[in-house]
Amino acid sequence: MKGPLFYSKILLFGEYGIIKDSKGLSIPYNFYNGALKISENETEVQKESNKNLRKYAAFLQKLQKEQPTLVTFDLDNFIADLDRGMYFDSSIPQGYGVGSSGALVAAIYDKYALDKITVLENLSREKLLSLKTIFAEMESFFHGKSSGLDPLNSYLSIPILINSKDNIEATGIPAQESNGKGGVFLIDSGLVGETAPMVQIFMENMKQEGFRKMLKDKFVKHTDACVDDFLNGDVKSLFTNIKQLSNVVLDNFKPMIPKQFHQLWEKGIETNAYYLKLCGSGGGGYILGFTENLEKAKEALKDHKIEVVYNF
Repeated sequence: MKGPLFYSKILLFGEYGIIKDSKGLSIPYNFYNGALKISENETEVQKESNKNLRKYAAFLQKLQKEQPTLVTFDLDNFIADLDRGMYFDSSIPQGYGVGSSGALVAAIYDKYALDKITVLENLSREKLLSLKTIFAEMESFFHGKSSGLDPLNSYLSIPILINSKDNIEATGIPAQESNGKGGVFLIDSGLVGETAPMVQIFMENMKQEGFRKMLKDKFVKHTDACVDDFLNGDVKSLFTNIKQLSNVVLDNFKPMIPKQFHQLWEKGIETNAYYLKLCGSGGGGYILGFTENLEKAKEALKDHKIEVVYNF
């Protein structure tokens, strides 16, 4: 058995802000993917994955009991496949902010959910929200609290525009310039980030009035502007807003930025060679970069591994 592939994702804009109703823009990233598989000779990694999937099956059983109207699964089949040695074969790095648990959730829903909403249907806002709600509950097993966006992106494999918590839509993004000078890139921090502790810090900060005001007046404002600029293909305005956003993050989200990147972050803002922002919850994993000149950015970041994900 080999199931369909589910891709990783990149939340270009909206990390943390979407908890407080900022806009967000999430795109599939086909470089990494995962699929459910059964093989004859199990490796240790596969056995470990199978063991974790069993814990997940128990979680889904409980979820189904507690919220019978939300979603039902063919759990008998799921467990029978686990008995046959099923595992999740994934190239998506865990704790890197590119949606490793999201792809797994999408794969399980696709294979075992009964009366599932399919990609081929007319995806009305109601259907998207319904999927997002289901996925948020399914993914809470991994993160404690989930928006449901990562699995949604992975399941549909199309860019998703978040207008607010209750208003999401599938969207198109401007075509890439294959030989464009500028681009969006990922830097590997070399550290694994954990979502739950980072979200915890954020929630603690949200108790302070000053932090809430900064979030609304600066973070959400620049995030929303970045999303609009990106979708409208207004690169000049986009970079003005990204610089502001990068600054706001450096000033107010320091715990989420690995220490050894504080200086690099500042250097980008000072030299305008590139601007950095969080990719996912931060604390490690990937850092997202934007530049109008990839050559210049690569030179300035030559000690780091860079993956270009979109060209302007």
